[in-house]
Amino acid sequence: MHREPRTEDPPRHAAAPAAGRRRVIAGLLAAASLASPALAQDYPTRPVRLIIPFPPGNLADLTARLAAEEIQRRLGHSWVVDNRAGASGGIAIRAVMQAPPDGYTLLLSSVSPIAVNPVLTANPGYDPLRDLAPILLMGWTGYLLVCSPDFPAKTLADVVQVLRAAPAGRYAMATPGSGTVTHLASEQFMLQTGTRMETVPYRGSGAALMDVASGRVALMIDAMSTALPQARGGQVRALAVMQQRRSPLAPEIPAVSELGVPEIAGMEVRAWTGLLGAAATPPEIVEYWNRELGKLLAEPAIAERFAAQNVEVAPPEPAARFRELIAAELTRWRRVVRDARIEVQ
Repeated sequence: MHREPRTEDPPRHAAAPAAGRRRVIAGLLAAASLASPALAQDYPTRPVRLIIPFPPGNLADLTARLAAEEIQRRLGHSWVVDNRAGASGGIAIRAVMQAPPDGYTLLLSSVSPIAVNPVLTANPGYDPLRDLAPILLMGWTGYLLVCSPDFPAKTLADVVQVLRAAPAGRYAMATPGSGTVTHLASEQFMLQTGTRMETVPYRGSGAALMDVASGRVALMIDAMSTALPQARGGQVRALAVMQQRRSPLAPEIPAVSELGVPEIAGMEVRAWTGLLGAAATPPEIVEYWNRELGKLLAEPAIAERFAAQNVEVAPPEPAARFRELIAAELTRWRRVVRDARIEVQ
């Protein structure tokens, strides 16, 4: 028997499209939920090229080769180290920016190309926070404030008092080169302590430390990897580790926060290294390396291998924390460049 449809009955011809739409939406949601695990499971299927912005032997290069060896041994993945020195790190960074953002070309860099060169160069050709995806802070070496053995003060507080009372030009600070972390840290030290010394650039830390040892230059802030052997050998005198806590690499040397000079008690100078990708690297790949490399670096045996190279491994943290560190470093060094009136090239 035929029945006229009532107004409250839904039209039969609308049911099929609505059901179809529901099935399509459900399918899309299911596909989205499976996308991340599938990507992580299928990656990596070939060697990952790891670009280093320095020649072999640099801190970033040593860190990369140690990590590559352990990743191959423990995870079965291959990292091929590719040294691309030049343009203060710009050549390596642009190579990563221009590569497909598929996780097969990554950057392992120290602090200078990421947070120092961009504030000293008017047009470096890249913006670290816009063009790169921070993945993991891997480790660092601390910085020591050292002086010549015959400097006329023994404690850090007394050294600062001597510097404040000295006439302009009486003392100088050595650096391994203009535009380095040591150079900017030296300027920050002088700005915050109210002292004024000439910064004397050398071609590397070795020659600079020799002149500090001989008394030709009074002071130097230098990476622990080069300054610590000189301090332990008695050629220079270590006044402080330039960070908030003592370093496990040199627990006998007090942290700058302990020494009664409040103007610089908050200084934190570290030559860190970290892993980054191109800005459009999929979040799943960022998370993959953050997780797997973080687990590897947390192993005591790996920490010992890094410590043998004067590198302290960083505690595992999300990629977002590494991005925050880079942003903070850029802000800090920009302020030092501005306040010290360092010329931007």
